[in-house]
Amino acid sequence: MSTDLHTNSTAPASGENPFGEEASATALLRFATAGSVDDGKSTLVGRLLHDSKSVLADQLEAVERVSLGRGQETPDLALLTDGLRAEREQGITIDVAYRYFATPRRRFILADTPGHVQYTRNMVTGASTAELAVVLVDARNGVVEQTRRHAAVAALLRVPHVVLAVNKMDLVDYAEPVFAAIAEEFTAYAASLGVTDVVAVPISALAGDNVVEPSAHMDWYGGPTLLEHLETVPVGSDPSQEPVRFPVQYVIRPQNADFPDYRGYAGQLASGVLRKGDAVTVLPSGHTTTVVGIDALGRETDVAWAPQSVTVRLAEDIDVSRGDLIAGGRIPVPTKDVVATVCHLHERPLRIGDKVLLKHTTRTVRALVKEIGYRIDIDSLEQRSGADGLSVNDIGHVTLRTSEPLSLDDYTDNRRTGSFLLIDPADGTTLTAGMAGEAFDTVAVDAADEEDWV
Repeated sequence: MSTDLHTNSTAPASGENPFGEEASATALLRFATAGSVDDGKSTLVGRLLHDSKSVLADQLEAVERVSLGRGQETPDLALLTDGLRAEREQGITIDVAYRYFATPRRRFILADTPGHVQYTRNMVTGASTAELAVVLVDARNGVVEQTRRHAAVAALLRVPHVVLAVNKMDLVDYAEPVFAAIAEEFTAYAASLGVTDVVAVPISALAGDNVVEPSAHMDWYGGPTLLEHLETVPVGSDPSQEPVRFPVQYVIRPQNADFPDYRGYAGQLASGVLRKGDAVTVLPSGHTTTVVGIDALGRETDVAWAPQSVTVRLAEDIDVSRGDLIAGGRIPVPTKDVVATVCHLHERPLRIGDKVLLKHTTRTVRALVKEIGYRIDIDSLEQRSGADGLSVNDIGHVTLRTSEPLSLDDYTDNRRTGSFLLIDPADGTTLTAGMAGEAFDTVAVDAADEEDWV
């Protein structure tokens, strides 16, 4: 997992209009897929790659050869995605695999994430940078416990768009009532989590219905195919509507004959639009000043927008270091008391009293786990109080005390500057992914009712 929950390499070239039609036509969509075992997720991903002509000839020949050796008359497209030997042997996805493909209308990064309960941390990793989640359901089984879990993780990570792909419609005679009932149940559950943008698509990954090509068996369905929706769903947010957040990565001071007085602050604009002449605040010091120059790709520019990487020059010669945040708009209040929802990623439990490192954007500070308020039962969304530790894959609510003030946004307001990682100071291992603020509404359960917890 990246040390930053939201790394982004989609910075447009200097001068390119991020809001224009040309930019949106080739925009990048990061999306994640999740489904229970045997729901056909690997086949769906394989079908998507195959039918969108994103598979190399030698790859397809290898799949055809292996399929023929197994006595299968048609290529097993799941083999295109089951890359690891352990995955192939078990027939399940166990690790996050990233696939890159493109169509004339859009570029895609697909995070193929596992569906098993014990791999919740893997789905968190894959979904943390996703703008859309495809939740797969077997039409014969409908919404099951794992479906609710996947929807809850997507909601927790504030994934803006969710697609319910009702697969194996060929095995229920392409019956509209089956699809309608599943779509209604899932949409209602998603709404209870605060997810309002849900698009349901009836598909058969095996037969290719409504994945890339419209189905000839479901004339009652008038919506888009899965790929059509992926190509047209709105990508990203309008940077001009977001507050400026610029974590300082490097301080640049050449101090040579050509640039005797140059002092710039380099980094990637996490959110917002920064213009020459803007008033900004440097956090955590609180100094206010003005932007007098912006350098991008070796030349000066008057404006920069997220997620461009630029160098910013300020009017005053104030103390600014790596890890500081140059902010505009609503200014976060620096604090040493961090309240957050976390997903624990490591086999070593996270316990009250643990001393860790907290990495927030470009800033890393020491931190102490002061309190573990509750663990969230991701199936029922109940708060299980009374915990003194979180085990691997657990999602819970913690309070941390940091050695230095941090300028965190609430995760619900800004996924980039509202997220952080907890790191083992002894060996640098990533322990926990955190999201500042409260999770979605959950139901409190008294500790006395939890005989089997911890």
